[in-house]
Amino acid sequence: MADEPQLGSKILVVDDDPNVVELVRLYLERDGHEVLTASDGVAGLEMAREEQPSLIVLDLMLPQMDGMEVCRALRAESSVPVIMLTAMVEEDDRLAGLDLGADDYVTKPFSPRELAARVRAVLRRTARDRDDAGPVPLESGPFTVDLRQRTVSVDGTPVTLTPTEFRLLALLVREPGRTFTREQIIDRVFGYDFDGFDRTVDAHMSSLRRKVDTVPGTAKRIQTVYGSGYRLSNG
Repeated sequence: MADEPQLGSKILVVDDDPNVVELVRLYLERDGHEVLTASDGVAGLEMAREEQPSLIVLDLMLPQMDGMEVCRALRAESSVPVIMLTAMVEEDDRLAGLDLGADDYVTKPFSPRELAARVRAVLRRTARDRDDAGPVPLESGPFTVDLRQRTVSVDGTPVTLTPTEFRLLALLVREPGRTFTREQIIDRVFGYDFDGFDRTVDAHMSSLRRKVDTVPGTAKRIQTVYGSGYRLSNG
């Protein structure tokens, strides 16, 4: 079932700190996962292409090719879930990774138990997305969201979204006119809460709006309901 932890998945951990790698490996193997490792960005990207893991735990600061570059390259060819590890404490720096298409981030130093929980949450969410993908694309007004092909078009124009933006738009298109609170968005799109999340939701919504508003006639279809949350206009 999609809501059960997805055990036995193949996880790739890309980090140049062997102590971090071994600790993460220990906790993920306890959950029944097969763990692959790489110590630099180039090797990590090559292994991701060869092994097709179910999820990648990716350090931001890597030799040869940093985590941002690796994530950008992955997103050009794959929708594999990515959890980014970062020592950066500024939220704007962390959001930059999400804007590139990372599904989540964990700030160093981190609890390996928390990281294992994040891995379970992302895998559950990915499985739920597959289960929710019906044979017919979702449609509302100018928006068409194909959950199987993971594509979006606005008034017939293809729009490229990050995985998180895709889930946000799919949530809104499913029930146009309904106001979703930030708490509901956290639960349905991300699966759990973490510090500073309200701003993260707002940042993703702003990015989504910028992309869909470029198509004429679609401006302000994604509406802010002040004090409540967000909705998709059905008018």
